[in-house]
Amino acid sequence: MTRLQGNNQNRTVLVIGTLIAALLIALAVYAVRGNSGGNTGGDTATFNLGGQPVIGQADAPVTVAVFEDFKCPNCKRFEEEFMPEIRAQYIDTGRARLVHMNFPFLAEAARLPEDDSKYAAQAVECAFVQGGTEAYEALRQIIFRAQGPESELWATKSRLKELAQNVEGLDQARFATCLDNDETAAAVEADEQQARQANVPGTPAVFVNGRLLDSYDAATVGAAIEAAAN
Repeated sequence: MTRLQGNNQNRTVLVIGTLIAALLIALAVYAVRGNSGGNTGGDTATFNLGGQPVIGQADAPVTVAVFEDFKCPNCKRFEEEFMPEIRAQYIDTGRARLVHMNFPFLAEAARLPEDDSKYAAQAVECAFVQGGTEAYEALRQIIFRAQGPESELWATKSRLKELAQNVEGLDQARFATCLDNDETAAAVEADEQQARQANVPGTPAVFVNGRLLDSYDAATVGAAIEAAAN
């Protein structure tokens, strides 16, 4: 997971002490509750998923919410290495539905001259407004395939327009206007606020029925879906 970075490096002892205390508490909770199938524990997060693109059946019994940043290399790995198995076993079979949500923070963390994390998120939201989940997913996959270094500015608006030309049926002029005018900035900001309210530690962050998992590999996600369905 690509994690959020703190700014203060002068409180090492306090941080270590806090982590030890948290570990002891976690172990005590684990002993009482037992293993939760790869879950990190803690409170269950509640997300507003209205108006979000949904992959799979809308009435599936388990909801998987994934927060990602298009500049995050671990997100690309999740999409290319683990998502095909998760989708084949759980999404396409109607056992779970998956909702992708935006948590664009890497460009800001790297202090890049432009926030291309948000540009990329706005781009897929522009595709969603125009072409629904199908266009949204198509552009998502294209952007991840074209991913550049997280420390460099590469998801510029001009580059995103070039990539969007590969999405069949997308009105390119309408897409360009949407992106240039930041028409989906509010939708991206709403996702980001939900991520921060849920204390999302980094990306990709996978929640199964509101419970944050400690890993994003297919085995852990699958086990959590199985547990949530029972």
